[in-house]
Amino acid sequence: MSKQAARKPRTDAGRNRGRVLQAACELFGERGDEVQMSEVAQAAGVGVGTVYRHFPTRQALVEAVAEQRFAGILAFAREQCLPDPDTRQALACFLRRVAEVHEQGRGVSSAIEATLGSTEPHGETGAELLAFGEALIERGRADGTLRADATVTDLYMLTGAVAAISRQGVGDWRRFIDIALEGMGPAENRAPSVRRG
Repeated sequence: MSKQAARKPRTDAGRNRGRVLQAACELFGERGDEVQMSEVAQAAGVGVGTVYRHFPTRQALVEAVAEQRFAGILAFAREQCLPDPDTRQALACFLRRVAEVHEQGRGVSSAIEATLGSTEPHGETGAELLAFGEALIERGRADGTLRADATVTDLYMLTGAVAAISRQGVGDWRRFIDIALEGMGPAENRAPSVRRG
C-alpha cells in the first residue's frame, strides 16, 4: 500500500471527527441535553457507526465538545488577552471571553453540566487554563495592578461566577466583571472596609 493510500483513511477519519464535533456543538447549542447520537450522525452527514467509532459513548462526545470549548477559550486568552500590558485589562479580556462563550452557548453548557456534572474545565486544558490564570495573577501582583494577596483561587471563583451569571442570564456580567476587578485592585485604590460589629 502506498503512503498516499495509507494517509487518506486517516485524513477522512479526522475530517469526519471534526464534522461530528461541529454538528454536536450546533445541536447542543439549539436543544441542550436532549440531543441523541443518531441526530448528531444525521446532522454531520455520517453513519451512526462513524460517530461511535470516534466517540464510544455519548459522554465521550460531550467531553470532546467541552474540551474543544475550553481549548478555544485558552487559545483566545493566550492570543488576545495575555499580550495586553495592563494585567487588569488582560484579566477583563479573559473573563469577558468566558462570559461570551457561556452566554452564546447556553445549550452547550446545559448538555455539559447534565452529562459531566459541571461546566468546569478538566484534564490537560484545565491545567493549562489554571497555569494561565496563575501567570496573570503573579504578573498583576508584581506590577502593582492587583492586590498583594490576590490568588488564582480568587480568579477561579470569579470565573465560575461570571460563567454562571452569563449562562443563566440573571444579571449584567459586564458590570459584575468591572466591580469584581475593582475589588482585585491594590488596596490604595479601594474604599475603606466597613466594620461589622
